[in-house]
Order: sequence, then structure tokens, then C-alpha cells
Amino acid sequence: MDNAQNFYIDGAWVAPKDGRDFAVIDPSTEEACATISLGGKADTDAAVAAAKAAFPKWRLSSKAERLDLMKTILDVYQRRSDEMAAAISAEMGAPIDMAKVQQSGTGSFHLGAFIKALEEFEFEGPLRAGEDTQIIHEPIGVCALITPWNWPMNQITLKVIPALATGCTMVLKPSEQSPLSGILFSEIMHEAGVPAGVYNMLNGDGPGVGSQLSSHRDVDMVSFTGSTRAGKAITIAAADTIKRVSLELGGKGANIIFADADPSAVKAGIIRCFNNTGQSCNAPTRMLVERSRYDEAVEQAKNAADSITVNAASEEGRHIGPLVSEMQFNKVQDLIQKGIDEGARLVAGGVGRPEGLNRGFFVRPTVFADCNNDMTIMREEIFGPVLSMMPFDTEEEAVAIANDTDYGLTNYIQTTDGEKARRVARLVRTGMVDINGKARGAGAPFGGMKQSGNGREGGTWGLEEFLEVRAIGGWPAE
Repeated sequence: MDNAQNFYIDGAWVAPKDGRDFAVIDPSTEEACATISLGGKADTDAAVAAAKAAFPKWRLSSKAERLDLMKTILDVYQRRSDEMAAAISAEMGAPIDMAKVQQSGTGSFHLGAFIKALEEFEFEGPLRAGEDTQIIHEPIGVCALITPWNWPMNQITLKVIPALATGCTMVLKPSEQSPLSGILFSEIMHEAGVPAGVYNMLNGDGPGVGSQLSSHRDVDMVSFTGSTRAGKAITIAAADTIKRVSLELGGKGANIIFADADPSAVKAGIIRCFNNTGQSCNAPTRMLVERSRYDEAVEQAKNAADSITVNAASEEGRHIGPLVSEMQFNKVQDLIQKGIDEGARLVAGGVGRPEGLNRGFFVRPTVFADCNNDMTIMREEIFGPVLSMMPFDTEEEAVAIANDTDYGLTNYIQTTDGEKARRVARLVRTGMVDINGKARGAGAPFGGMKQSGNGREGGTWGLEEFLEVRAIGGWPAE
């Protein structure tokens, strides 16, 4: 990758002013697959200055102009989609087939959804028909976009594209754990002809560039996806300048399986939980099963977990890959051991690597049964292929267990009783609910409650995150 050690600032690839080398580790091999530069304050200031200088002109660009640019970006992205999948697979360990369909595919999916949302969006109009109060939605300004390693293109496009669509300018800081996809995305933006300074990208770590962006006086908004711990730090850093902070943080989703659920519900729950090697904030990691079906469900979960294969990300096929890093590997191993120590019943997997894999950050697909909500594995976000199971007796108890968490991102409900599904969906406190395995539609808002965050991404709601609302009285009639 030609631009691995450069930053994209003011429409050009530039060498760092204050950079230091950082090795990107292929988690399947534990060997470096690239070397990037982590920027310093001079680089952050240069990127923000470019975005600030570009804003006065870009904020006045027309909706048609921005739509044309977004369609061009989509065309270039689709042409380079396989390159994107290869970069993501190498940097964070997504199996190559999964990377092509899901990881890289999310980029074109969100681009298409935002094009449709922008086509339908009205930036101004009267408060009420016949009144002379005009409501105007205008871009908030310079935006710092800080994205995670686990779904790189999903989160980059959920932030960059609505910022662009609404007339904002921006600085993207991808995760230093998965920076190659962000560099390639910047090449796509350049090839598509994004005006100089509208989109800027530099690599850096959280304590460095991340903190500098969060506290920068010329940044009007920070949109962050990552851990709840980091989200708290960003909120504190942004407080001095009262900038807008949009957060998409962790989760500890409950998958409530009622006795009348489809026979395939448990297996489907395992597949959803372990997708992306369990490294998804909206994974259904707590499986709550009605007691009359619980023993059967535990056996089904064990069989499903035992049937999942683990292999290198470069290998084709339907398997899960490694965790992203040694730090993440050690964290997950510690939490699996904690589950054993606290008395959960281990029915599949456990500590250590899968048989035959002695190198790479691979984890055994793990299932715990007989958990309770006081156990660490039921309360902390593990971010690995680990499922915790617990029985319940009544609908009210299931809702209480599901809501007994600091998080509130996504819950899942499995039942063939439509009225029950609607009732429980209204009672669980999460920003999103999936019923019987049905995903939400393109452009639906993505985001959570409580310590899962405070923003919404996707569709019209994703556009509104980057807009200020103004009210102007006495608007002259045309």
C-alpha cells in the first residue's frame, strides 16, 4: 500500500509532520502486515485547519452536487470492494469470504441508503403551512470522526457519508488496529473527486490524535464508536468547548427465547453471537431461555458451538477467524476463566486456542450455562465468541433480566406469538430490537440507550446528527 505511512490532508497525500512508526499486526499470524505512521499534534492541527478552511464553501454546496459526489464515491467503492475486503481481512482477522460479503459490503450498503435518504431529505421549510417562521437545517461544521477496528467500513461510511451529505467537513481517525481500510477508503475519496479539505484522514492512537481531536477548539462535533470507557473520556475532553458528541458504544444484548420460539432459534442465536468472532457491539451474548425449553437449548447451543470451525482469515470458507490483537485475546481468555471461577457451567470451548492452532489470536467458541446476572460474564462486554445462558420462568422475569444491565444497544426476541413479541419489544430498554431473526431495514437508526451511547447512525437520523436546526421568524414570502 503506497500511502501506508502518509496522511490525507487538504486533498493530497502528505508525509507526517510529527509521526512515529506503528506496526499493523495480522492477527492470524501475529506478524506485521504493514507499517503506518501515528500522527502528533502538528498533524492534527493541519488536518483540522484544512477542514476549517474548506467549510465555508462546502456548506453552501447544493444537495444535487453532494448527491452526484456520493454516487461517484459508490461507483469507485464498488469497483475496489475486493481490495477493501482483503485489507480488512489482513488487518483485523475477518475471514476473507465474510470480509467480501459483510465487512466490505457494509460500505456500499450504507452509501446506497444515504443516497436515498438525502434524496428525500428537506433542509428547510416553514414551521407550519402558511406561517412565516422558517426552519433551516444546516451543517454543524468541522467534524472529528473516530472509528473502531471491528467493523471498519461499516463505521467509516456511517460517519463520513452523512457528514459529507449534510455539508460538513471532517477529519477521520481510523483505529490504529485496522488502519489499512481507512487508507484505502481515502484513496477512494480522492479518486471520486472530493474537494480538497472537505475530507481529511490521519492515523493516530486514542491518547494522541484521538484526544487532540476531541478537545480541539476548531472541531465542532465528535462522532465516536468504540468502548464505553473511551466514550466517557471523549465526552470529558469535549466538554471545555461544549462541542456536540455522538457516541455509539458497547453492548450486552439479551436474546430472549420463549418456549414457543422456532426450533432453529438457538442455533441462529449462536451464529449471530459468534459472527465476526464475537467482536460486535450488538452481538446477542446473553441467551435467556424459558425454563421448559432450557435443557434442550443448552444441548443445542453446545452442538452449534462445537460445529463452528476456526481458521486463518486468509482461508476461504465459513469459519470464524482470530481476535484482533494479543490484548483482546488475553482479555477474552481472562473472562472465560472468570466465568469458570464464578461457577458458570462450561458446556463448550474454554480457555486456550482451538486444537491445531498454536499461533494467532484464535479463541475456542465457548458456551456457558446456568449463569446468573451477578456473574462477570453476564455483565461485561467480552467481545469474543462467548455465549452466556440463563433460564427464566415468566415473561416479566425475562424482561427484568434483559434490562438489568448498564448497556442498552440491541435485544433479540424469539417467539411465534405476535402480541407477545410486540409487548416485550416495547418493554426492553434498548435502542434496537430484532424479532425472530429479522434485521432492521436499510436506513433504520442504529444506536443505543444508557451506557451504549446517545446518538443515532443511518438514514435520516444519521443525517440529522450532523445538522444544526435554526428557526427564523418573519421569513419573507417568495
